[in-house]
Amino acid sequence: MKNENLYKYILGIADNSLILGQRLGALTGHGPSLETDIACTNISLDLFGQVRSYYQYAAKIKGDDSTEDDIAFLRREREYLNVLLVEQPNTDFAYTIGRQFLFDVYHLLFLTELQKSHDVTLSAIAIKSIKEVSYHQRFSSDWIKRLGDGTEESRIKMQDAINGLWTYTDELFHQTDADKAVVEEKIGVDVTTLKDKYYDTVNAILTEATLDVPESKWFQKGGKKGIHTEHMGYLLSDLQYMQRTYPNMEW
Repeated sequence: MKNENLYKYILGIADNSLILGQRLGALTGHGPSLETDIACTNISLDLFGQVRSYYQYAAKIKGDDSTEDDIAFLRREREYLNVLLVEQPNTDFAYTIGRQFLFDVYHLLFLTELQKSHDVTLSAIAIKSIKEVSYHQRFSSDWIKRLGDGTEESRIKMQDAINGLWTYTDELFHQTDADKAVVEEKIGVDVTTLKDKYYDTVNAILTEATLDVPESKWFQKGGKKGIHTEHMGYLLSDLQYMQRTYPNMEW
């Protein structure tokens, strides 16, 4: 493949949104209130909309007869390049919001920089998506504050969620070989430069929510190289079921 690095780079971006969108979609009808349920479902739809643009571009780069559906649904587990954070299960509402928040802060910072990409297609996707992701961050940040500074029970659950998910945050700033190659070409975002601002933003919101910032320096990684947690296989069995059972279905 002529542009293999760019292809893998796009998959890394898109797979994050695909897997997180799938997690949120599984909650439809199970939110704590109708308004929150609809909001989470709409965020899931936003992410899937962004994913389509990425996968359509990836299919074009791949240059064979692959479609966006093939890329989304017919890869093996080790071929998905999303970070471990987004595949973590919907343990409870606090975990769902904590996972969303920890990704949203990164996602907004990332898209802000991707707008400057020398690749006009990626830049256009970022410009189109950033308004949605800005809302996503406001939504999840507000819930972090609401639960953290709410009842004693809600604070404990929110703190437990942040503590449990914290170990997956550092991977957001790891670079694969493909990442480094496209950054050199001024196409990709150097995520290492986002790390300080990310933790400053996250820590400020956690503090406002009267939550403790985890002190753990032990982090997990592997998703960007296709090495996933046990949760990923179960998620993909749901995600891919229809397409594998009824081949050639279209979104």
